[in-house]
Amino acid sequence: MVSFFLNLSKERIITRYCHLHPMVNRAKLEEVLDYECKYFLWSGADLINATSATGKRQMVILENNSCPSGQKSMPLLDDNKEDGSYRLLIERTFKPLLKKKKEKEKEGRLGLIYDKNFMETSGYAAVIADVMQEEVLLIPYYKGENNQHIKVENDWIYVKQEGDWVRLRAAFRYVTQKPWNRLPLQCKTKLLNPIVACLAGGRNKMVAAKAYDIYNAELHPHGLKINIPETIWDVSREEIPLWVQKLGGQAVIKIPYSNAGQGVYTIISEKELDSFMDLDMEYQRFIVQSLIGNYNWSSTSSAGKFYHVGTIPTAKGETYVTDLRLMVSSTKNGIKPLCVYSRRAAEPLADQITSGSDSWSMLGTNLSIKHAENEWGSDTNRLMLMDRRDFNKLGLGLDDLVEAYIQTVLSTIAIDKMCKNLYNSKGKFRMRLFKSLNDDSTLLDEIML
Repeated sequence: MVSFFLNLSKERIITRYCHLHPMVNRAKLEEVLDYECKYFLWSGADLINATSATGKRQMVILENNSCPSGQKSMPLLDDNKEDGSYRLLIERTFKPLLKKKKEKEKEGRLGLIYDKNFMETSGYAAVIADVMQEEVLLIPYYKGENNQHIKVENDWIYVKQEGDWVRLRAAFRYVTQKPWNRLPLQCKTKLLNPIVACLAGGRNKMVAAKAYDIYNAELHPHGLKINIPETIWDVSREEIPLWVQKLGGQAVIKIPYSNAGQGVYTIISEKELDSFMDLDMEYQRFIVQSLIGNYNWSSTSSAGKFYHVGTIPTAKGETYVTDLRLMVSSTKNGIKPLCVYSRRAAEPLADQITSGSDSWSMLGTNLSIKHAENEWGSDTNRLMLMDRRDFNKLGLGLDDLVEAYIQTVLSTIAIDKMCKNLYNSKGKFRMRLFKSLNDDSTLLDEIML
């Protein structure tokens, strides 16, 4: 089924989606799927298969990521093409990016800069070298370390090789931890993705929520919408208990600039809220969202709320929360899907909340485990692949995959449009506008212009 979905033509997807959603304007959906991104060229959305109290099913966007993992977790569609969708991304999106460079900017080496996920990033480096027929420098760039092998000079990135500084004309970027404090916004080295994609929503949940809201206003007359939980942004630490109370005592609190499952706190009890409020926080602004939980947990009106569909029950009758990561990239023919995988929570959903309930173990799906500052692991026991063993447990159908794709495309476009708004007509970053969107002095001090 996943293979069939990934091979569906754009026209068939549009026809099917409009058939199921008669209020959708076909011309607008065609425009959406034909959209070519300028900045946010490669993305991976995390989605939840959710239902409402009335049983209406929807794919809900949790976040969209600017350096998404997932290629190594995708089974090959063709056993004879071992590069899989690694090659699709490089040929469709990275290679055309290099062709757009001016003649004077074509000198220099190719690099891949990373701060985690060596297995996947080394795979990308190998495929880039194969596609471009030249050596690719694989460059670690960890946050907080003494990185004497890499520097930025005159907005170009340089790497030390055998004692000499070598200029990078382009780089595949897999720098996920505060990339804006090491790589410049105004960068002459072509980056996939550029840093603005992170600040405009790919690594900034605060601005992403505003980008979705702005784009939804444009989409509304055409019957389309980015589905997100109810979101309150620009929340100070002192306000958090008030907003959690307003949401019925159950909520998700997010540090807007964290990733890999860090900085996300699910709250289902006073005890969990008190534990959160006792933590030391680096940033000054937060996001509070309505919780996607179990229908039986509802303590307030269920109108407008989302609930987890979860896995098909196990032999013991247990249902697990799962998410879906769908990766896409921008091409000259629109935004196309690359790969998909799923992750499940550590513990099954409980029917009732008790004093000892651990909400994160039931609701948290991210596999990343942080051992130390720059040391990461992955709980692969909770990885669910798109193969015959795992897929049927997810309870997903072809229309769910199409819906996930549409939601991923819409959220990607929203962030790309925000990127465009953050530059003026002369190509300069509009810091004053960004500050008005995200007035967090700690974050603003970190940005490398």
